[in-house]
Amino acid sequence: MLYVLHGNDFEKARSKLRDIIRAQKNKNPDASFFRIDRDVWVGARFEELLSGQGLFQNRYIVVLDNLLSDKDTASVVVEALKDCAESKNIFIVIEEILGKDLIKKLEKYADKIQEFGRKTAIPAKPFSVFSLADALGERNGERLWVLYQKAVFSGLDPEEIQRILVWQVKAIIVASGSADAKSAGLNPFVFRKAKNFAKNYSKNELRQLSSNLVSMYHRARRGKGEFSNLLEKFVLDLQS
Repeated sequence: MLYVLHGNDFEKARSKLRDIIRAQKNKNPDASFFRIDRDVWVGARFEELLSGQGLFQNRYIVVLDNLLSDKDTASVVVEALKDCAESKNIFIVIEEILGKDLIKKLEKYADKIQEFGRKTAIPAKPFSVFSLADALGERNGERLWVLYQKAVFSGLDPEEIQRILVWQVKAIIVASGSADAKSAGLNPFVFRKAKNFAKNYSKNELRQLSSNLVSMYHRARRGKGEFSNLLEKFVLDLQS
């Protein structure tokens, strides 16, 4: 199965990507999730995901992120479009810019192509890692997902993203059990925000968030998943 999303409206395209992944996860709860971009491209790994399935025939959901904008990876992906379309796994191509020739090739095999474009491009603002912390505190899963995509696209290291999310959860936990910023050991501004965010989660949910964020690091170290994929799954699974 092959989906294609393209266009310069980053937020709309990434929101649609999230919708597709979640819909496929609902249909295939045991499906494994993978993202491949130019930074982690390995041709053999792509071939493995293209032809294989997980244990007990679980499906793969594979995001091919801006691979068609690089001539080396594009040639491999274009050559494999027919196989992607015929695979039992789900492949999602997402690109900012696609030429007419590429669109024609994709139209031949894609189950669905959607464009998300702005007539006038909006200049990109410098990315603030603290916006991720705010979205998590607000329990705004859709906003956190889009911001996570922006963070990755801007070159932010997944471990740095995880650290800011861990920091936010810890701040909320401490603030929820403290009377003021001084007793919490937090900056007054951070304390006020964290205290307000605490209303969005139960104590058990906060403990679970903290556990999930910390455990993904150890799981990755033990070879039980790629850290970036585990982190993205955490973001994807956060309910609004």
